Amino acid sequence: MTESTTPLLDLVDVPADLRRLEPEQLAGLAAELRREMIDAVSVTGGHLGAGLGVVELTVALHYVYNTPDDRLIWDVGHQAYPHKIITGRRDRIRTLRQGGGLSGFTRRSESEYDPFGAAHSSTSISAGLGMAVARDIKGADNHVVAVIGDGSMSAGMAYEAMNNAGSSDTRLLVILNDNDMSIAPAVGAMSAYLSQLISSRPYRNLRDLAKQIAQHFPKPFETTARRAEEYARGMVTGGTLFEELGFYYVGPVDGHNLDHLLPVLRNIRAAKQDAPVLLHVVTEKGRGHPFNEQSAEKYHAVQKFDVITGTQAKPKANAPSYTNVYADALIAEAEKDDRVMAITAAMPSGTGVGKFAQRFPDRAFDVGIAEQHAVTFAAGMATEGMKPFATIYSTFLQRAYDQVVHDVAIQKLPVRFGIDRAGLVGADGATHAGSYDLAYLCCLPDFVVMAAADEADLVHMVATCRAIDDGPSAVRYPRGEGVGVEMPEVGIPLEIGKGRVVREGNVVAILSLGGRLADSLIAAEDLAARGLSTTVADARFAKPLDLDLLRRLARSHEVLITVEEGSIGGFSTQVLHALATEGLLDGGLKVRPLTLPDRFIDHDSPNKQYADAGLDATAIVATALAALGQEHVVSPARA
Repeated sequence: MTESTTPLLDLVDVPADLRRLEPEQLAGLAAELRREMIDAVSVTGGHLGAGLGVVELTVALHYVYNTPDDRLIWDVGHQAYPHKIITGRRDRIRTLRQGGGLSGFTRRSESEYDPFGAAHSSTSISAGLGMAVARDIKGADNHVVAVIGDGSMSAGMAYEAMNNAGSSDTRLLVILNDNDMSIAPAVGAMSAYLSQLISSRPYRNLRDLAKQIAQHFPKPFETTARRAEEYARGMVTGGTLFEELGFYYVGPVDGHNLDHLLPVLRNIRAAKQDAPVLLHVVTEKGRGHPFNEQSAEKYHAVQKFDVITGTQAKPKANAPSYTNVYADALIAEAEKDDRVMAITAAMPSGTGVGKFAQRFPDRAFDVGIAEQHAVTFAAGMATEGMKPFATIYSTFLQRAYDQVVHDVAIQKLPVRFGIDRAGLVGADGATHAGSYDLAYLCCLPDFVVMAAADEADLVHMVATCRAIDDGPSAVRYPRGEGVGVEMPEVGIPLEIGKGRVVREGNVVAILSLGGRLADSLIAAEDLAARGLSTTVADARFAKPLDLDLLRRLARSHEVLITVEEGSIGGFSTQVLHALATEGLLDGGLKVRPLTLPDRFIDHDSPNKQYADAGLDATAIVATALAALGQEHVVSPARA
């Protein structure tokens, strides 16, 4: 029998098992846990760096706190892979982000050890405070811990929550996982000792005694004494900012040294003080990664890889990615116009703005995880004659909707929105799907909303956005590779609100918006093989609609099918409203809108997700046949 390489980890199915180990065994357990996580992600791909950075912290938290009764909330959730392994999910960890498998983020329906689902950043403190207040109201005595990464601390929501928590008398622990910002000096034995000291009960008792004595002096003296103590402690530990927000600051502590972590966590848990505490833990993102080369993002997300060599299994691309096409097109427009600016919210590589920044460093702005600020920052630029492109994932732009409405749309400011990851996104699942931007943008007056059907069209749409100076505009485009069309040498602005017919027919009309055009053409071939002449049109614009094209399709076909990678309330709603207003539904036209279904679609490969959503070629054919009263059988083209 082969000897196990993870003998300690094999003893741990749930945290109660972990708490039976001796403290001196925990470092060995952490080493095994790190190896297990690396091996699992080598099989599935996924977020690697963040989880590797919190292995020891994960072990320490579950060892000291009585989870799941004590609530442990991981901000974003992408660092929770080690947490999943020791909370009863090790046997499924190699299904991460696969169809029917574990989520790549925390998820309430997946485990009682995930008290709050998260995949977007900066929600943990708000959720934790809500849980802590509810605990107090119920008269319970459990603990609540929120672990938030330093990147997430750049979002305003985190400070809103801290401001609220700091003004309350609620017991809550917030752990700042400082892995990149270097907001503290190197952590050593002295800072660990000081952290242990100021988190201890004797120190707190002494501090409380000093406060009681100070209360007998005149008020100005009491206030001065309190501030002097807080600032003195802040100068030693670096926590003045958090003290000003009302938190009791402890740290910095070495997040990889269990001899430092355990006593501090024990002190904090044992404290009877009803007030929020912030523990500052310094970690190394990507600690122990298997790769030879260095990465600025510490292997934030990786493809499947070889554990021995570290070589990532990156599939060979047959066409450029939409993100790269967008970046190149934006650079080309910036070459022509020095007013073109690129803005992103903490996703420079993911959006292509990092590539733009290499060419135009003074015209690229990464504002951090602050989408609200990004949009209004762009609006301010637009008032001064700049041409800002706010380039943000569809799922993250949701966080800035009030700014889109109030600061951009109402003022008709020419802010351009590059909306990456439109439609379904595969392994990241429902939390990251770009399902709603068509619905939430098409309802806004004076917005021009475009959707690229292929990479060549995206180039022209970027040029179109630059040319629009009298109001806001947006271009949405999918995740992943283009379809392999011939690329234009230069982007040429499109006529606003004009679509194109790419295939002529006279029985069925398929009006596609965005990335479903390729499947629409496959469906048309299938229908033609059944003797059903089919038109395929690319709307290009969700707003304003091409009314001339709509009239033509409605008057000369029996069936009109709209296809979009968005929820109900988007493109098809605009089309149906226009058809009804024009009286084009009065003559018996059969209209069938194909949108994303009214449910959240779980993580899987994009092809399987679109099949599940009823937005692939097979579903389009079935819809046309059903509308015509014909049975759906395998066509000669597919036999």
